[in-house]
Amino acid sequence: MSDEVTRFAEERRREAAEMHGDGELRRLSRNWFDKSYKYRYAYNFRWLGRPIIQYPEDIVAIQEILWRVQPDVVIETGVAHGGSLVLSASILELLGHGKVIGVDIDIRSHNRQAIEAHPMFKRIDLIEGSSIDEKVVEKVTKLVAGQKRVVVFLDSNHTHEHVARELELYSPFVGKDSYLVVFDTVVENMDIEFPTRPWKRGDNPMTAMRDFLQKNRRFVIDEEFDHRLQFSAAPSGYLRCVEDK
Repeated sequence: MSDEVTRFAEERRREAAEMHGDGELRRLSRNWFDKSYKYRYAYNFRWLGRPIIQYPEDIVAIQEILWRVQPDVVIETGVAHGGSLVLSASILELLGHGKVIGVDIDIRSHNRQAIEAHPMFKRIDLIEGSSIDEKVVEKVTKLVAGQKRVVVFLDSNHTHEHVARELELYSPFVGKDSYLVVFDTVVENMDIEFPTRPWKRGDNPMTAMRDFLQKNRRFVIDEEFDHRLQFSAAPSGYLRCVEDK
């Protein structure tokens, strides 16, 4: 790496850390996030034609991780309209290898049809069932067998109990220098209620992730993403694996 490239990277890291330490900016960003959630801001975006239901900064971070790790397999819990699956599959297509495993308890027929008709479906396997069901995990294990580099994105049921079990079941798939991303940790920080959802402050992905990190020393919060992403649904949720099992 040239001195200029190294200097540029160091400047970006330093300025991102300074930005993260700006309390006023963080308050403004948090207020913007809460206000935009009212209008379901994350529902406004598509990836290669499919609704992705992610914040743009998280979309960029996902592709950065995939390009960096160059995984053999991406496991995603939570399928919805399939945009996130298509995002991962499209990056794997550029890399020239790999597959995406999408797990959801309810893959609605119109979404399944659209995903299966998509050009990127050639790199996607769909599994319908609860992500914490033993039979589902067995299917995932068989599909992952023999693959070295695995990235995991958890974005299904956002209750503490469910995410805690997902972390227990899916973290073993992730090896050193790869990532496990826990989405919607932002729930713990939001000044709003979720009357139609079973998760809330004190019972959400962030609380499950904190307990997980207390017990599992293989993973650390990648502060690089925390420092750079101002409008993320996964604050502190980008976990980097620092040692193999």
